[in-house]
Amino acid sequence: MARDMTRAGEPLGTAARRAALRLLDAVLRRGEPLESALGLATRALHGGPDRGLAHAIAAETLRRLPDLDALIDSATRNRLPDDAKARFVLRIALAQVLGLGTPPHAAISTVLPLVDGGPRKLVHGVFGTLMRGGVTLPEVPTLPSAVAGRWRAAWGEDVAAAARAIAAPPPIDLSLADPAWDGIDAPSLAPAHRRVPAGSAVGELPGYDEGAWWVQDIAASIPARLIGRGDGVALDLCAAPGGKTLQLAAAGWRVTAVDASESRAARLEENRARTRLPFDIAIADVLGWQPPAPAAAVLVDAPCSATGIFRRHPDVLYRAHDAMVAEMADVQARILDRAAQWVAPGGVLVYATCSLERAEGEDQATRFAAAHPGFTPLPATADELPAGIPATPEGWVRTLPGMLEDAGGCDGFFIARWRRALT
Repeated sequence: MARDMTRAGEPLGTAARRAALRLLDAVLRRGEPLESALGLATRALHGGPDRGLAHAIAAETLRRLPDLDALIDSATRNRLPDDAKARFVLRIALAQVLGLGTPPHAAISTVLPLVDGGPRKLVHGVFGTLMRGGVTLPEVPTLPSAVAGRWRAAWGEDVAAAARAIAAPPPIDLSLADPAWDGIDAPSLAPAHRRVPAGSAVGELPGYDEGAWWVQDIAASIPARLIGRGDGVALDLCAAPGGKTLQLAAAGWRVTAVDASESRAARLEENRARTRLPFDIAIADVLGWQPPAPAAAVLVDAPCSATGIFRRHPDVLYRAHDAMVAEMADVQARILDRAAQWVAPGGVLVYATCSLERAEGEDQATRFAAAHPGFTPLPATADELPAGIPATPEGWVRTLPGMLEDAGGCDGFFIARWRRALT
């Protein structure tokens, strides 16, 4: 494909909308993560602004997809197939006007070149009908029905908080290398933490070049908080992009970060270079890797469905399904059982997933405890946790969308901790 901003005769900005269409196709038809599809989908664009616009359009469309589809269906006599290009293009146009504040004429003129023949007339007609009707999106988005049903069964009324949480991109959390650092005047929800507004230019914030902090959701910081300070050997398994590794290194541990992906391990390298925190990196599959000796602390940051990070990555709502969750739970069980062998007597094992699925959290912890009587539950305590995030009666930590809502919320996580017997 030619690397031009706009094809001959097309309105300026059409190329970014074409890239957004590719992104949505990758997520909704092929099940790819939005971030993974970004490079290929935007390769025809010059510069960052158009790339950012394509990403913003696709993400806003995914945040509001059920409501956008409801509007489209209200203005069509015969329902458009889910995979029809006309539906995809209408979603993009409506998301721009109703979610991103794009003028209607700019939204429709830049998407019409994406369809040919009769569908172009259809798209123009449906869009015009909706605009003349003064349609709006509901204040609280509608979650995909499959996800809403699954989460309602697991969490009850917290599903309403999940719907509220996806309405807009969340604030950005920073974890500090030195808890005493005061270079950013922003709210703090826990020691060594700052929260800055959504959309902040991260690379321009004070302390970025000096490596004084790294981006990490407050919930994602809890697993390493439960390990605390130490000067022994710690393993961070499935570690990339490395926020928990950085926490452990900053807390004095001699850390080896293990990850199977070379590209993700490159993020570890970048974070190590910027923060200048010392730790080792092993590029390996933990199911085939073996540490040289047992460790005093092992953190299993297990691969999962990632449904807990839906506020930042709304594509997970359309990629995570029952079969994926079951497959991930099986992988987690095997990793957790293997990692248990590497905990030194008296050492600590922490298991964590950024998932809102019980199969990847509570069920996994219950299974592990039954299979490993040599590990004693080590309940989280209030002084280890951010205010507003309590431990469960079992001593686990389960963060849900309604927690910290007045302060900007947090990602969905599950964390459990055990101590290995001395003998």
